[in-house]
Amino acid sequence: MSAKHPIIAVTGSSGAGTTSVMRTFEQIFRRENIRAGFVEGDSFHRYDRAEMKQRLASAIERSDHIFSHFGPDANLFPELEALFSDYGRAGTGRVRKYLHDEPEAAKYKQEPGTFTEWEDLPSDTDLLFYEGLHGAVVSDEVNVAKHVDLLIGVTPVVNLEWIQKLHRDKATRGYSAEAVTDVILRRMHDYVHYICPQFSRTHINFQRVPVVDTSNPFISRHIPTPDESFLVIHFSNPRGIDFPYLLSMLHDSFMSRANTIVCPGGKMDLALQLIFTPMIWRLMEFRKEMLARGSQVVRR
Repeated sequence: MSAKHPIIAVTGSSGAGTTSVMRTFEQIFRRENIRAGFVEGDSFHRYDRAEMKQRLASAIERSDHIFSHFGPDANLFPELEALFSDYGRAGTGRVRKYLHDEPEAAKYKQEPGTFTEWEDLPSDTDLLFYEGLHGAVVSDEVNVAKHVDLLIGVTPVVNLEWIQKLHRDKATRGYSAEAVTDVILRRMHDYVHYICPQFSRTHINFQRVPVVDTSNPFISRHIPTPDESFLVIHFSNPRGIDFPYLLSMLHDSFMSRANTIVCPGGKMDLALQLIFTPMIWRLMEFRKEMLARGSQVVRR
């Protein structure tokens, strides 16, 4: 962690909705005139799309049923920790982009599913913002979570997560339901060992819980809408959280536990704005104080 160079990480599984949370943070940064360095978790995959396909085929041939995008063998965990460590220490680090589709790849004159070259982060950022699978990952070799100042988990109940992934992969990637189901099954080992444990390390978790039937996610024709859901917001440390104010602003919300608010799912963007704007203010104020102290030491 670093007062001068804070790091915010949003972590969640594929299909959890972390990208929507990232867009809300982009709005906050834009409104507050904060210069953020953005890092996508996909850019720390070990293999590009073509090579990952080959590696998966090889794993299947040798009866390896757990190799997946969620685990350490398919990701650059040490490099991710190095980025967070370097940024916290000096406000810099090495990053690259993963090019998901044709429009994104065309900007770099590359094929979709490939990586750009590694390059240094801009030197004038106020904070680093990560969105992806492993913002709070810990293993025998790395501890990414310890470097992050504000850790946010996005974790819908698992049936809803699977519904969202099934619909996304079928609609945007052309996968069959059977193919997506195979991916879910293959990822289960790494999901249990590398994804789920992160949500015990996050500072705040957002979990969307549908109030319609999702008992068989593999035949669901529709994704439950936010208005068909509740949003469960859990604070690992409720100290300093103004719960009465949040309850007054998030109409029809209530406290289910002393550190947990439940509100209508359609209020997620408002909840994000209300909760994180003052937290970001505090991070930036503390940063300014520490930078000012540093400049005073230099002048002396």
